[in-house]
Amino acid sequence: MISHLLYQLKHSPLMVLGLVILAVVLLMVGLAGWIAPYDPEKLDLVHRLAAPSAAHWFGTDEVGRDIYSRVLFGGRQSIGVGLFVAGCSSLVGAVIGCFSGIIGGWIDGLIMRCMDVVLSVPSLVLIMALAAALGPSLFNAMLAITLVRIPFYVRLARGQTLGIREMAYVKAAWTFGATRRHVVRWHVARNAASPIIVQATLDIGGAILMAAALGFIGLGAQQPTAEWGAMVATGRNFLLDQWWYTVMPGCAILVTALACNLVGDGVRDMLDPKARAK
Repeated sequence: MISHLLYQLKHSPLMVLGLVILAVVLLMVGLAGWIAPYDPEKLDLVHRLAAPSAAHWFGTDEVGRDIYSRVLFGGRQSIGVGLFVAGCSSLVGAVIGCFSGIIGGWIDGLIMRCMDVVLSVPSLVLIMALAAALGPSLFNAMLAITLVRIPFYVRLARGQTLGIREMAYVKAAWTFGATRRHVVRWHVARNAASPIIVQATLDIGGAILMAAALGFIGLGAQQPTAEWGAMVATGRNFLLDQWWYTVMPGCAILVTALACNLVGDGVRDMLDPKARAK
C-alpha cells in the first residue's frame, strides 16, 4: 500500500507540490497562536496602514492591526469552512444519493426532482440568497454553501449506485436476503467512494473561494473576525495606495485554493483506473 502510494506520488509531481504547499499552510495556520507576532485584533493607530517592514511583514490595516497575524488566524476560518463544506456536503449527499438509487421508484423520482430544482438556480445566487436570509455570519455562510453543494453529491452518488446495483455481486446479495441498508453499506458505498472523495477534495478549494466571496460582499465573517475574504473586501478601499492590505490575504486565498486543486487532481488520477492504465 505504501509502496504503491509512493509510486503514484513519484509520477505526480504536481500533486506532491500541492501536498507540500498545503502542509506548509496548514502548519502555519495550526501554529498561528505561537508564530503570529501580534494579537490579530490588537489596535495600533500610531502605525496604521504601515507598509511591509521587518516589524510588520505584511504591513498593517486601517486601525494598525498586523496583517500577517490576521492572515494566519484568518486561515483557520477559511480553511475550516472548506473542510466543513466538503465533509458535510459529501457525506450527506452520498447517503441520500445511494439510498435514492437503491430504493428507486417514486421516492427516487421525488428526490431527484428536488435536486433538479436546486441545481436549476445558479449556485452563487442561491448561496447569497440563503446567506442573506440566514443573516451575515461565517457560520451561516458555511451552512449556505453546504446546502447548495449537497445536490451535486446526490447526483454523483446516485449515478454510481445505478451502475453498481446491476453488478453480479450485488444481485447475489439480494438473492441471499441482504437488506437495502446492508447493500448500501457493504457494496454500494465502498465502490462509489472514489469519485465522491475526488469531488470532495476538489471542493475544498472551491468552498474557500466561495466563503471568501461571501466575506467580500459582507455576507460572511464580520468584523473584527479575521477572514481572508473579509480582509480583501476592506482592503479594496485602500488598494491604490496600500496595496498590501488586499494583496496579502488575496495571495493566501490563491495559494491555498491552488494547492487544494493540485491535490484533488492528483487524487483523481490515483483513484481513476483509466488514468492509472495510461
